[in-house]
Amino acid sequence: MFKILIADDHAIVREGIKKILSEFSDIKVVNEAKTGKETIEKVRKEKLDLIILDISLPDRNGLDVLKQIKELKPNLPVLILSIHPEENYAIRTLKAGASGYLTKDKTPHELIKAVKKIFKGGKYITPSLAEKLAYELSRKNEKPLHENLSDREYQVLCMIASGKTIKKIAEELCLSEKTISTYRMRILEKMKMKNNAELIHYAIKHGLIK
Repeated sequence: MFKILIADDHAIVREGIKKILSEFSDIKVVNEAKTGKETIEKVRKEKLDLIILDISLPDRNGLDVLKQIKELKPNLPVLILSIHPEENYAIRTLKAGASGYLTKDKTPHELIKAVKKIFKGGKYITPSLAEKLAYELSRKNEKPLHENLSDREYQVLCMIASGKTIKKIAEELCLSEKTISTYRMRILEKMKMKNNAELIHYAIKHGLIK
């Protein structure tokens, strides 16, 4: 029996995933979590075979939660489920140890395929993501500017580009406004830009925000 934890702050999403997976007698959803903190607590306490993790949790970014899970239990597979398109986070999450990345607009059949492949010890990558990875490997010195950012800097860039204030970003990431301002300055410096308007223009042009 494969034991799964679903970490998503939307009850309707958790119920939907449970219903999709209930068709299989060898898969059991043993627990649910609504926050990053709750997810980590349950990873510490329970024996699990897979975590289905939303990248946008109310208290912490899923990428941070993924990294902590991998520190605690390196061999525990994590399937990222996200509203964000693959180009935003997929490659970063795979590099951080995720076993797959699936956007929430995919079909139930796609979710089942992903779960089954991961249980067989593989990684689940969609054809479109496979193309992106191949392109990534083929490039030499042509990396887009945002790929020079750390994961946290990239996260702050996306939040600034979506119109959030320094105060709001600080609240959501549980950091000080001073720390967020420091991240902003580093982002501007690394990307050779002068202000938020240039960052927003860049993010739209490269499809980092919808």
